[in-house]
Amino acid sequence: MFSFFKRFKKPTEGDTPAEVQAEEAAEAEAPEEPLRHATTPVTPAQPVEPPVAPVEATSTAPEQKPAEPQPYWQGRTPSQWKREPLAEELNEVIPPPAPDASAKKSWITRLKHGLSKTSTSLTGIFVGAKIDEDLYEELETALLMSDAGVDATEFLLEALREKVRTERLSDAMQVKNALRDLLVELLEPLEKSLMLGRAQPLVMMITGVNGAGKTTSIGKLAKHLQRFDQSVLLAAGDTFRAAAREQLTVWGERNNVTVMSQESGDAAAVIFDAVGAARARKIDVMMADTAGRLPTQLHLMEELRKVRRVIAKAMPDAPHEVLLVIDANTGQNALAQVKAFDDALGLTGLIVTKLDGTAKGGILAAIARQRPIPVYFIGVGEKVEDLQPFSAAEFADALLG
Repeated sequence: MFSFFKRFKKPTEGDTPAEVQAEEAAEAEAPEEPLRHATTPVTPAQPVEPPVAPVEATSTAPEQKPAEPQPYWQGRTPSQWKREPLAEELNEVIPPPAPDASAKKSWITRLKHGLSKTSTSLTGIFVGAKIDEDLYEELETALLMSDAGVDATEFLLEALREKVRTERLSDAMQVKNALRDLLVELLEPLEKSLMLGRAQPLVMMITGVNGAGKTTSIGKLAKHLQRFDQSVLLAAGDTFRAAAREQLTVWGERNNVTVMSQESGDAAAVIFDAVGAARARKIDVMMADTAGRLPTQLHLMEELRKVRRVIAKAMPDAPHEVLLVIDANTGQNALAQVKAFDDALGLTGLIVTKLDGTAKGGILAAIARQRPIPVYFIGVGEKVEDLQPFSAAEFADALLG
C-alpha cells in the first residue's frame, strides 16, 4: 500500500551504480512503515486484559423463593388502583351521561304534544265533573278510543273504583291523579334500561313490519349509543325493500358508523359476515337491520327465524337483543304484531315510534296487560334526539298531566 510514496535516495559521490541498486533492492524488501500524520503523536496500544470470570459463591444458603404476587393496590396510591372489570360489573347498566335540563324539558314538551290528542280527551272529562257512574262511563269510552284495549280499560277502571272507595276521594282532580298513579303502576314493568357491555359485540337484531320506522330507529339508536362511548357497526340485512341499504348507509355517514352491505345477496349471509367483522374489530354493539315482515306471512317469518339461527352460528350466545319496532298509530294491530313476532323470535324489547300528533298512546297499556315486553325507547319525531328511553312516569304525565 502507498507504494507510490517510495523514498528516493539521491546517490552521493563515490557511490557506484551497483551499490545504489543494491541499497534500493534492500529497502524494497524491508516491510513498509504505515504513514502517520505529522501532528498526531503515536502512542503504543494498551494491552486489553481478558475479562475475569465471576467467582461462584460457595455458600450453602438455601435458595431464595420468588416473592408472592402482591395485590394490585400494593404500593400504589388510590388513583393508581386499576384492574380489569369483573364479570358482574360488566353486566351492570352503563349510567347515562348527566342530563341536560333544557333538553329534558324540550323532550317532555314534545312528548306532551305528541300525546295531546289522547290527553285532551282524558283530562277534559274531569273538568267540573262529579264522581258518579257517568264519569266512569266517559272514562271507559276515552280509554277505548286511545287504543288501550278492553282488558287494560277494565283493569284500570276497576282499580280506580277501588281506590276512590278506600281513599274516600271526593274531588274530580283527585280521581284524575289516582288514575295517573294506576297508569304508572301498570306501565312500570315496561320500563327497563338497555344493558350494555355484557358481550362484545352486543348483537342486536332489529325487526318490524314495513313502514314502522325500523331503519330510521336504527340510525337514531346508533347515535344514542355513541353518547355512551359505544362503537357501533350496522348490517344492512334488509335486502328486499328498495333503497333500504342506501337509507341505512346515509344514517351511517351521519353518525360516522360503518355499514356492511351487499348489493344483492342473502340477508343472513350479510349479517353473518357483520358479526364476524364486529368480533374481529372489537366493536361494542352490532345492529342488524332485517327486512320488514307481516306477521300473517308465515313463509317470510320463517326467513327471520333463519336469520336468528345464522347469528347464533356466528356467535353462540347471540343475538343478545331482539327488538321489534312498532308504529303507535296502528292501534290494536301493534299488539297483534308484538304477539306474532314474540312467538316467532322471542322478543327482548320494543321501540315504539311515531308518538307525534296523531298517536293515541293507549297501546302501551294494552301491551302491558297482554304481553309485557320491555319498551326500551319511544320516538316522537324525525330528529335524532326525538328517540328517548321510555319512562312510565313521564308517559303518564304526558297523558294525564
